[in-house]
Amino acid sequence: MTAVLAGNPNVGKTAIFNGLTGLRQHVGKWAGATMEAVDGEFTYGKKVCLLVDLPGIDSLEAWSPGGEAVRRCLCSGEADVVVVVSDAVCMERGLYLLKEILSLETVRDQGIPVVLCVNWRDEAERRGIWIDFDLLRDVLQFPVVSCSTGNREELTHLKEAILECSGVRACYDCLDFSPGRLARETVRRVRDDCRGRERWAGRTGAAQFWESLLMVVLLMAVFWLTMTGAVCPSGILRELLSSLEDKLAACLSAVRLPDLLVQAMVCGVYRAFSWVVSVMLPPAVIFFPLFTMLEDSGCLPRLAFRVDGSFRRCRGCGRQCVAMAMGVGCNVAGVMDCRNIHSPRERMLAILTNSLAPCCGRFPTLFLLITLFLLPGLQGEAARSLMAAFLLTAVVVAGVLAAMACSWLLSHTFLKNVPSAFTLELPPRRRPQMRTILVRALGGRALFVIGRAAAAAVPAGLLVWFLSAWSVGGRSALFYLTDFLDPAGRSYRAGRSDSRGISSGISGK
Repeated sequence: MTAVLAGNPNVGKTAIFNGLTGLRQHVGKWAGATMEAVDGEFTYGKKVCLLVDLPGIDSLEAWSPGGEAVRRCLCSGEADVVVVVSDAVCMERGLYLLKEILSLETVRDQGIPVVLCVNWRDEAERRGIWIDFDLLRDVLQFPVVSCSTGNREELTHLKEAILECSGVRACYDCLDFSPGRLARETVRRVRDDCRGRERWAGRTGAAQFWESLLMVVLLMAVFWLTMTGAVCPSGILRELLSSLEDKLAACLSAVRLPDLLVQAMVCGVYRAFSWVVSVMLPPAVIFFPLFTMLEDSGCLPRLAFRVDGSFRRCRGCGRQCVAMAMGVGCNVAGVMDCRNIHSPRERMLAILTNSLAPCCGRFPTLFLLITLFLLPGLQGEAARSLMAAFLLTAVVVAGVLAAMACSWLLSHTFLKNVPSAFTLELPPRRRPQMRTILVRALGGRALFVIGRAAAAAVPAGLLVWFLSAWSVGGRSALFYLTDFLDPAGRSYRAGRSDSRGISSGISGK
């Protein structure tokens, strides 16, 4: 049998899909993290079910690239069961989409069974929201299953509800309910302290300027922790990998490889690889989990919502700020998210400016440049690390401002047109899931970045070794290269010395 997962954006469909199938599809606190249909299988007993994860949509009537895939799938009649995933914190929104799906001619004529899965029940309980599931089942007359984050028992109940619908023909002719009224009757707020805190945060701390400032401070804290925490592990790892060079050379010589090839493999390939790993692995292990925690908790998506007004004043699309916030984590993910933008003009605008926000893969290079050129005059390790974190945060903010300026320039010249309408959702703050963060940050992002860097280090290491081994006129080719670059370095150092009031004669030494 075939079951499809449908629902609003950012209600946890992909998390449920991963929990049922055991796959590891990308999940995020961004509306529109799933852009196209993804399928997988799960088994329960002797039954096998093909599960299809559809992109999130606000309504079947609203046009979007992902909405086309949802309507095409639901109207094809190929699904044996439709699982509508709703957010327990905002039941009314999910019930409106549920009624639209039940009103489809394909669903009514073929009697396709529908299962309502109410997700984030645990979060609703923390907010003091109680849902009468018995009343929901009595009114809807089809299975209603609650689901919590990572609860295997409730996922098992969802499997049972899906497979029990196999071969059942449902009847929705007499099913006519008001989503708003049903939500008011089934949802009770047993305490209002959470709502009071949310309203207070909306008026003060979480509103525009203060929440944006808080996010910049948190980003600076992440950079500072990365820089200070990676120093000692990098040194230990570098010494460990360097100590293995002689053993590796002995092993290669034992298999009777030519000495020239042994030197190329050890001094060229392995040494460059060990340097890249020792420099990039410790910062990546620290930075990516911290950055993913900001994303998973909803802080980064909320910041993208707050700067929407600035992008609109640049005549860009407000969805562009979400793509750029994702681009800070990875420019590839940011460009892929631009597919969510409907207008071709605004989509091109978002793609062209996305790379101006430095992604995580460029941070090690930025660390190095800041340390070499902007921090030599500072004394004290704490002051240097704080200044480096501040400067790196300033680079990120400058990249966002440059993207806004380029958006304004392009929208008034080459990409001139009227901005289109869009829907942008303010995601809630949620407790980060540490297991998901570690798997996604370390198993995905960190290894991906280090793997690409190591792949580039292999030819670079061979090139450096070849230039050092190639003798021209009794001198290594590297000496000619350093002699060519040496005047620029000496003039820079002389300028730095003069600016600090130190005798320029030091540079001559």
